[in-house]
Amino acid sequence: MTAIDRGDYSRSYPYEDSPQSIGWGATISAPHMHAYALEKLRDYLKPGMRALDIGSGSGYLTACMAHMVGAEGLVVGIEHIRELVELSERNVAKQHADWLTAGRIKFVTGDGRKGFPEDGPYDCIHVGAAAPKKPTELLDQLKAPGRMFIPVGSMSQHIMIYDKEPDGTVHEKKWLGVQYVPLTNEDEQREYGF
Repeated sequence: MTAIDRGDYSRSYPYEDSPQSIGWGATISAPHMHAYALEKLRDYLKPGMRALDIGSGSGYLTACMAHMVGAEGLVVGIEHIRELVELSERNVAKQHADWLTAGRIKFVTGDGRKGFPEDGPYDCIHVGAAAPKKPTELLDQLKAPGRMFIPVGSMSQHIMIYDKEPDGTVHEKKWLGVQYVPLTNEDEQREYGF
């Protein structure tokens, strides 16, 4: 996280340990949540690995992940709001335009609930919004072995860590109580601001 300046990714209070609005009904998560995610995923963000960042927002965590996977790796950030994809690309280009042109980092517009199988399978998947239940469609895009970090639940949410073993079996661990915005579609986010 010290290698990627959060100030390039948040217009207001980038270093405050709280979520900040980035527009279009979205926020950049608090730094401690990004640190938790990177800590839990670090063994799956080694040089040359592939990662998927769902709900990539301003692109900050996507860039942190790209720093970790190195020049031979790939991180795909997916957002359903086109303006957020464009914002992410502008933010990354401030210090690391070469990562975009070299294909180390890629942002796409799409429904994160469906993942992005075109560049999968992934060593790890990070989800920055809460799924209502176990995300089986996303687990299908995870390598074996692989790990997913995702908030799950509606009223009561927890970070769930899903580990896919080399034989394809999936183990889950309820880790931390949280409150995230729900995984949704573009129309709902634009209309209701979540």
